[in-house]
Amino acid sequence: MTAASRPSTLPDPQYSSEMYEDVPSKRLFAWLIDVVIIAVIVGVLTLFSFFTALLFLPFLFGVVSFLYRWGTIASRSATPGMRVMAIELRTAQGDYLTGSTAFLHTLGYFISVVTFPLQLISIVMMLMTERKQGLSDMVLGTVALNKQVA
Repeated sequence: MTAASRPSTLPDPQYSSEMYEDVPSKRLFAWLIDVVIIAVIVGVLTLFSFFTALLFLPFLFGVVSFLYRWGTIASRSATPGMRVMAIELRTAQGDYLTGSTAFLHTLGYFISVVTFPLQLISIVMMLMTERKQGLSDMVLGTVALNKQVA
């Protein structure tokens, strides 16, 4: 049985609603925290480039943002902002995201960001779906959960 064909082991929203409680608002605040961290990194890189990075600032911000999100999600299944907000990403089987799944999740996020209607659809899905999944979550079978306290 492959990982993709295994049944979901995620908490059932009807019986474990606390795992999904406030996840959309936590994702928003996590995103804001991450944007600030990325902006600081880009600012430092701009200083080290003697301000020549200002000539390609949107590109630099995009590259830093992609690498930041991919790397942090691949290493701990959450960005630093997500960790502050006590949420983490999991696969449909309840596992942490691998490097390739984190890459695809980040790619899906970037595609939705640059295609505004997709971003709106993703936001509505996070607010309306049972597991609070955005568009890229739904495509990949991933979900953001409140971190379990042991």
